[in-house]
Amino acid sequence: MPTTKKVSKKTTKTAIDKSTDKITLEAIKGSAGIISTIAKRLNLSWHAAEARIQKYPETLKAFQGEREGILDMAEATILTAIKQGDTGSAKWLLSTIGRKRGFTEKQEIEISGGISVNLVPLDESL
Repeated sequence: MPTTKKVSKKTTKTAIDKSTDKITLEAIKGSAGIISTIAKRLNLSWHAAEARIQKYPETLKAFQGEREGILDMAEATILTAIKQGDTGSAKWLLSTIGRKRGFTEKQEIEISGGISVNLVPLDESL
């Protein structure tokens, strides 16, 4: 008489999670971290895809890696433009990354302590 192995719901759930995790990882690869692209690959809504990415630590890490890769690519493009003499790109880079060195078009002032404000009524006769 053949024996059947009893599978618990927990074991089945783990197998499904691992399968879903693997499918989601494949959908993330080459997506540039764009959730609508991942959603289309998984045939899910944007919100369902985002929830699935957030659910598994491995998929979240892969998603974040895709986003970081795109940022690296953008930084490389800006640096290439700067090396080619693009002053607009150089100014933009200085106003963002170089802000701590004082390269900014606006002044940022930090105030510690309290500020007192006196409200003076407008003279309506003026």
